[in-house]
Amino acid sequence: MAAHLREERRLRVFENRVLSRIFGPKRDEVTGECNKLYNEEINDLHSSPNIVWVIKSRRMRWAGHVARVGERRGVYMILVGTPEGKRPLGIYRDRWEDNIKMELQEVRSEGMDCIDVAQDRDWWRALVNAVMNLRVPYNVGNFSTR
Repeated sequence: MAAHLREERRLRVFENRVLSRIFGPKRDEVTGECNKLYNEEINDLHSSPNIVWVIKSRRMRWAGHVARVGERRGVYMILVGTPEGKRPLGIYRDRWEDNIKMELQEVRSEGMDCIDVAQDRDWWRALVNAVMNLRVPYNVGNFSTR
């Protein structure tokens, strides 16, 4: 879990670095000095969603598509299969399904079987949008009862 947070932080830092280069320094109108933009100022100038949210929502969209395709296609094993090979001691081998479950926890929809939930496109789309916006949609509370 800590590794995921570290990766997310690194992505946000990279995104802010790129955006600060794109927007350039801010010139103070009174003194004429050029100052570096702060992250809040960059977020005000850049209206697109956070890169981490985009990655998570696209991962969920892909997982929903693969879950609906089902076992008849080989790509399904990428979603539910266990990765092969060796990892360093103490490093957990993440499955795609585990990542999707963590993203569902972020929108307070844990405990659901993501393969079953993805079969309902409208329901899954609402969850993907919730992850994209990192807020819980109005009807997500009903998801856990299905």
